[in-house]
Amino acid sequence: MSGSLKAVVFDWAGTMVDFGSRAPMGVFVEAFARFGVEVGVAEARGPMGRPKRDHVAALMAMPRIAAAWAARHGHPPGEADVDAVYEVFVPMTVAVAARFSTMIPGAVDTVRELRRRGLRIGSTTGYTREIMAQVLPRAAAAGYEPDNLVCAGDLAEGRPGPLMMYRTMADLGVYPPSAIVKVDDTAPGIAEGLAAGTWTVGVTASGNGVGLSLDEWNALPPDDRRRRADLAGEALRRAGAHCLIDTVAALPRVIDEIEARMARGERPAHP
Repeated sequence: MSGSLKAVVFDWAGTMVDFGSRAPMGVFVEAFARFGVEVGVAEARGPMGRPKRDHVAALMAMPRIAAAWAARHGHPPGEADVDAVYEVFVPMTVAVAARFSTMIPGAVDTVRELRRRGLRIGSTTGYTREIMAQVLPRAAAAGYEPDNLVCAGDLAEGRPGPLMMYRTMADLGVYPPSAIVKVDDTAPGIAEGLAAGTWTVGVTASGNGVGLSLDEWNALPPDDRRRRADLAGEALRRAGAHCLIDTVAALPRVIDEIEARMARGERPAHP
């Protein structure tokens, strides 16, 4: 049984499935292309972690993309335009989500170890339930079935606010927030945990900040892998992550570290 912690709440893409968080990127680029506006992959990755409609709105608010939209359509992007792109994005993502549902190496073993310690396993995501309907069966077949799922659109507000974490705490029957760890590969996901008052662990190598597939990652020289993971970690640390790991395979060691900090009287600071 875990000494102090009660639950770990995982993100999905880039954290537990889809090494490199690859699924949404091509879809964002293609969705905007259908409206005659070019969006680069680096731009598309910027707001990653937010609910997907908010992600579309954040892209449209970028000065370069807003100017390109105005040049193509004759007016600055508005709410109707956000809705139009989002309505294209969702079915396109549903169509590809299953192909990007492979578990990240070590994820299933990590969850098994956390359950052995008596921890509950929660999950939140910026994906909608329609998209997650493609992901859940494949994760379950691989051995990953969290105790709950809260999706973008389930509540009045998603990341970076705390409501999805609050729902997870209620679903799992766990509190206080200082007894919970949020694990995520994006700044909005880290902010979600901080806003709820939980510990936060940032995932670097498998996440959005590096953005490489597993094969691409493994093909890099070790020094290059370390450099890229460290750069992604700097962004997550700036977002407020209490700890960093390359992938969730390393999480049990960090859980030990957090519990040692709690034994010394430390608690995650509220924003």
